[in-house]
Amino acid sequence: MIHRPKYDDWSLPKGKLEQGETDEDCAVREVEEETGLRCSLGSELPTIRYVDRKGRFKEVRYWSMEPDSGVLQDGNDEVDEVRWVSLAQAYELLSYVHDREVVAAWAAEHRE
Repeated sequence: MIHRPKYDDWSLPKGKLEQGETDEDCAVREVEEETGLRCSLGSELPTIRYVDRKGRFKEVRYWSMEPDSGVLQDGNDEVDEVRWVSLAQAYELLSYVHDREVVAAWAAEHRE
């Protein structure tokens, strides 16, 4: 999970596509930029659609991921804290219901 001081919120890593970039490449890049971890994509999770604080429509695609390399790190221009948390902590800490829905889908997928 990431904390963004600009919004004072806890959320899942996400970001905007760069020109010529696929959604999948964007997801891997944004997670690495915001957490320090280079990851491999797993299965796709639910797509979230919402209207942001400025009234703009947003659509965010998420994937399960497994870290391949890197070190979990805090601090860049957008993120001041990064945490690994339990499922219970994620539900409690996440600022947005739509992020909890993504975590719930991941949890359902990973039940044994």
